[in-house]
Amino acid sequence: MSLEKNLAYIGEQLKSLTAIASPTGFTKKATEYLCEQFQKMGYEPELSNKGNINVVLGGEGSPLVLTAHLDTLGAMIRSIKENGRLRPTTLGGHQWNTADGENCMVFTRDGKMYTGVVLNTEPSAHVADENIERKEENMEILLDENVNDKAGVKALGIQVGDIIAMDPRTVITESGYIKSRFLDDKLSVAILLGIARAIKEEGWKLNRKVSLLFTVYEEVGHGGSFIPADTEEMISVDMGCVGADLECTERMVSICAKDSRGPYNYDLVTTLSEIAKEEGLDYAIDVYPHYGSDVEAALAGGYDIRHGLIGPGVYASHNYERSHMDGVMNSYKLLEKYLTR
Repeated sequence: MSLEKNLAYIGEQLKSLTAIASPTGFTKKATEYLCEQFQKMGYEPELSNKGNINVVLGGEGSPLVLTAHLDTLGAMIRSIKENGRLRPTTLGGHQWNTADGENCMVFTRDGKMYTGVVLNTEPSAHVADENIERKEENMEILLDENVNDKAGVKALGIQVGDIIAMDPRTVITESGYIKSRFLDDKLSVAILLGIARAIKEEGWKLNRKVSLLFTVYEEVGHGGSFIPADTEEMISVDMGCVGADLECTERMVSICAKDSRGPYNYDLVTTLSEIAKEEGLDYAIDVYPHYGSDVEAALAGGYDIRHGLIGPGVYASHNYERSHMDGVMNSYKLLEKYLTR
């Protein structure tokens, strides 16, 4: 199987994954889909009580876990207004100023789905006397249904606590740019699917025991708080940050040296960067000032592990995000060499 074919597979998996709404706490369909993909490859995924997926890829000794998260940003209905509009509450670090005017979906507990649009309380330029600040208390969801009061909304089966998910609008351009909501972290989930597929089809000789862990509460901080007991090393495969004061671009693999919770394992960061340099990969070592990851949740949970973080560069995080297939390729190759050298 060629690298080109596997990159195409990763792109198609990304589209499938982003098409499944999975805000934190609403991930069942996404985990079912992922388990099905691994079962088709011949793996035996295991589902934890809280919904994380663990998949052993093979190898022996010095257990390594690669982790990515399936949960995304989103919202929940906080209350139903008297005029039939929905007041939201955030799930994860959702930024409402990036969602004004976006299409969305509302999922009810009896299995129905309704579409709607996110708008501020006075979005009409020809009506508003002054601009409305785009913060949570000023945002509301207008359903694409003929309802104009609370009773009408409740008659649809919609209630407080129902999930609100944004339209991902996933596009991969001919020039290789990847544009979508929730590249954080479904792009890396797709990369790990590609790694698992290559191990099976190409017969990679793994240099240690390697497992994959897909978490479902990363966006609220405790996704990786419980991991396999024999884990010695854990690498979070998440988005690499792109922005001011950072060297990473969308076409690179980013290796994080430090984030808001402190430094990553010095020797592991050094090893990953040396491999990237030896292989001629386009990479950057960066510091993320406003970031946290699943491997740090594992450390906070008391696990004695070496920890690292890599991922393809993603611009406009927690927004309508953008990356590039070159960043995917560099991330894929770095993981391949680290697992097989």
